[in-house]
Amino acid sequence: MRIATFNVNSVKARLPRLLEWLEESAPDVVLLQELKCVDEQFPALEISSLGYEIATHGQKTYNGVAILSKKPIEDIRRGLPGDSNDEQARYIEATIEGVRVASIYLPNGNPVDTEKYPYKLGWMDRLAAHVKSSLLPMEMPIVLGGDYNICPDDRDVYDPDRWSNDALCKPESRARFRTLLNLGLTEAWRALHPHTEGQFSYWDYVKGRWQKDEGLRIDHFLLSAQAADRLVSCEIDKAPRAKEKASDHTPVILEIQDHESAKEAA
Repeated sequence: MRIATFNVNSVKARLPRLLEWLEESAPDVVLLQELKCVDEQFPALEISSLGYEIATHGQKTYNGVAILSKKPIEDIRRGLPGDSNDEQARYIEATIEGVRVASIYLPNGNPVDTEKYPYKLGWMDRLAAHVKSSLLPMEMPIVLGGDYNICPDDRDVYDPDRWSNDALCKPESRARFRTLLNLGLTEAWRALHPHTEGQFSYWDYVKGRWQKDEGLRIDHFLLSAQAADRLVSCEIDKAPRAKEKASDHTPVILEIQDHESAKEAA
């Protein structure tokens, strides 16, 4: 099973690029973030024509997440539990072929001296609580993919000193990311590239960041033990970022063994 995560930075604005990439890469499951549209405006016809079922959790102008799958999408849950007053569309989860997947658009948190940073930290606390109380007890392969808006350590940012006080790199943010790992989750890309530095999934549009390769690695897959045992590969696909009118993020693609292959390997 090939699962991709892709912050598209407006699904309508990037639709030609997204359709092009879906045809070329053809992942089995795609986790999208930052749709920037309500469910009714999602380009379902165009995407379903490529063989994907669709589950969305949209929001006007901002946020929005979706799951695309070539197999049936079952038991859909929209919204991260823990705060009934949170109306931001940042989380959707479902089961596909016996794997529980989630598309996550974690809050950015900047500026840190506003209410946005406590919201980010609180959201991460809620995510950890949900993983611990609801997801891990399922004892099934769980894949949490998305734009986490976290550089886990200094290897994941082009200029650590410049970014040290940014919400993506502050110690409190990184500590909460480690809390997720300490629950028993595996960060797929880092597990397979333990010593690699300077590999990024996001490059800002300004100041020639893409051309200079001055980026951040903020798009991640976190796997339960059952999914980590089936981990085959996790790679950053930089090609879409080089296209005209590209998202400022690029896809990350995870491959895990299917159920039958995993049983044979065991």
